[in-house]
Amino acid sequence: MYQVIATDLDGTLLDGDHQLDPFTVATVRRLEADGLQFIIATGRHYRDAAGIRDLLGIRPYLVTSNGARVHAPDDTMIYGDDLPPATVHRLVQPEIAGAHGRVIVNLFADHDWLIDRDAPELLRLHKDSGFSYEVTDLRRHHGEGIAKALYIGEPADLAPVAANLQREFGDTLYVTYSLPDCLEVMTSNVSKGRALKFVLDRLGVETGRCIAFGDNMNDIDLLETAGHPFMMKNANPDLITRLPNVPRIGNNFEAGVARHLRKLFAMDDELA
Repeated sequence: MYQVIATDLDGTLLDGDHQLDPFTVATVRRLEADGLQFIIATGRHYRDAAGIRDLLGIRPYLVTSNGARVHAPDDTMIYGDDLPPATVHRLVQPEIAGAHGRVIVNLFADHDWLIDRDAPELLRLHKDSGFSYEVTDLRRHHGEGIAKALYIGEPADLAPVAANLQREFGDTLYVTYSLPDCLEVMTSNVSKGRALKFVLDRLGVETGRCIAFGDNMNDIDLLETAGHPFMMKNANPDLITRLPNVPRIGNNFEAGVARHLRKLFAMDDELA
């Protein structure tokens, strides 16, 4: 019945420390060996997701930057959608990000994570992949080749940023939260759900044969597109309100995805 498994990373497949549980690794490897195709669908950068993929030891499709990039299992980029350079120039200005300077501004290019200041505390989120940033004067950046802008800050500081984006750009951008302190910006053509449909069409698989797991607002389209969506117990309350009929499973910090997959596929529990 099921042929494809699509999963978010942070808050979903990764544990509370944003790392992989050995139980999760063993489970997905077993399922891939049994013929299941995995898709990792994340807001993270491609290089970051690729590092986590390598630790998983599987060959999934990678949907990254919330769908602005799609890579095949052989690492070929098969889809990309960049923000217009003029838009990027506006996104990094203080009248959008806040003149107070409390919000950290990031840009994701094909190979680079560009950031407006040193923020070593962020690197703990990338222990498994080893992916790191480059401190850059973003207001002097040419704006080309940027898949995503990311604002990191307290929710009270991000709410005005979201309002600024809506006022200036309206529906021409896709703006979503991946975590309460992470506000992400892509073109309006981009979402995890659209990228999932792109990959499923490439595979010749119907949405009804796809399972998907997510936990936050940037997973809405992913869960709406898959025929068999599941939401984490630790999901954002706003996501629960938005998708009340999506079944909820275990917590990410208890390897909830792996445990639910083992139930769905009637796997023995020798690793439990």
